[in-house]
Amino acid sequence: MNERLQPGSFIRSPEAGALNVAFVSGPMYDSLYELIPEFAKKTGRRVHIAAKLVHPELNAHLEEVYRAGQGAYDLVSTHNKYAPSQKHFLRPLDDWFLETELMEFIPSVLEMCRVEGWLLSVPRNIDVRLLHYRRDLFEDPAEQKQFRDSTGHELRVPETWEELAQVARHFTRPPQLYGFACPGRDSGLFGTFFELVAMAGGKLFRPDLRPGFVDAAGRWALGYLRRLYLEDKVTPRELPEMRYDEVSELFLEGRSAMVADWPGGFYRYVDPNQSKVAGQLGLALYPKGPSGQRWVYSGGHTFAIPTSVRDEEGAKALLKFLTSADAQWYEAERGALPVLKSVQERMEAQTDPNSAAGRRLGLLKETVASHMLLPPRFPRYPAVEDVLWKSLQMAITGEWSVDDALHHAAAEMEKIVTA
Repeated sequence: MNERLQPGSFIRSPEAGALNVAFVSGPMYDSLYELIPEFAKKTGRRVHIAAKLVHPELNAHLEEVYRAGQGAYDLVSTHNKYAPSQKHFLRPLDDWFLETELMEFIPSVLEMCRVEGWLLSVPRNIDVRLLHYRRDLFEDPAEQKQFRDSTGHELRVPETWEELAQVARHFTRPPQLYGFACPGRDSGLFGTFFELVAMAGGKLFRPDLRPGFVDAAGRWALGYLRRLYLEDKVTPRELPEMRYDEVSELFLEGRSAMVADWPGGFYRYVDPNQSKVAGQLGLALYPKGPSGQRWVYSGGHTFAIPTSVRDEEGAKALLKFLTSADAQWYEAERGALPVLKSVQERMEAQTDPNSAAGRRLGLLKETVASHMLLPPRFPRYPAVEDVLWKSLQMAITGEWSVDDALHHAAAEMEKIVTA
């Protein structure tokens, strides 16, 4: 690996004699790439990271270069929800793997990597969010008394989203502390709305993929997000510019009492050198919605091989290296939830169920088993995400009414899925 690119940077031109790759970037993903020098040493092949971008920007970059016929990558990061939109430039991988190799993966996760029956990517992890909260705030006797005096209730980790709003109001003391934060744009906002609609008993997508959220469930979900930001003001004012990484940073700085976050960033939260909440991190299942249900927007990151691959043997070796048991264990030690059966078994065997790590693993396993909300996989899915979050944001910030935003989002989504 010849250079270290900062997130948000890319070089269009490939490097001769090297495997040229495009990676998703962020604190949850970057540590894996530290293993690439080991791959280069073992195989004698150089790896040139020609693009390193947050996922919305990576998707846009790949779409741009491959639509223009200029794509020159040997391996790329993708996601099981995005691969269907990229099938025109991804190489099927079934012939690269023995059946015994594929049997090592959790079957349901591997199936999510298939598009029209073809294996178009190989899974890297399972992503589900948990509620993260500051135990020092919830366990503080003064905070407990103040909450009890003002609300008549005991202060506890929220079990419903309405409880979360009440607790968030209690803890909000801007700009030093906010009660809650979630992404206010891109896939993060879309996913949070998707979850809330489902937890209100609604359907974002009807069976024919047309919009199903212009109803009471959709109004509650979008109204709830609007209330947190515009009326209760329990979230930062810069929320409309915040993606997942910015939400994580806010919590790391001790400036949010609660956030929802992914497994891969866990290592940062418990590292005193990176986190002001190290030693005070609490984890819980998602709160329940008005329907009494709990749903968590889920999926998994993957690696894929474009049809532009020049060195197939080298790309195959790198793909198998990045999704190997050793690589997955490396990420699991930092918090990620692995997708190889052997690595999950090793993690469970080495984790005391009564420890904090064991309780965290139990929460993740329960979420995967019972509360995963998987988006439908179809080629126009990224376009649906894009039009929806932009309309939703307009309501959250007060520029549009909730009903206007829902109707506009549904009309734009209708155009996409019926085109």
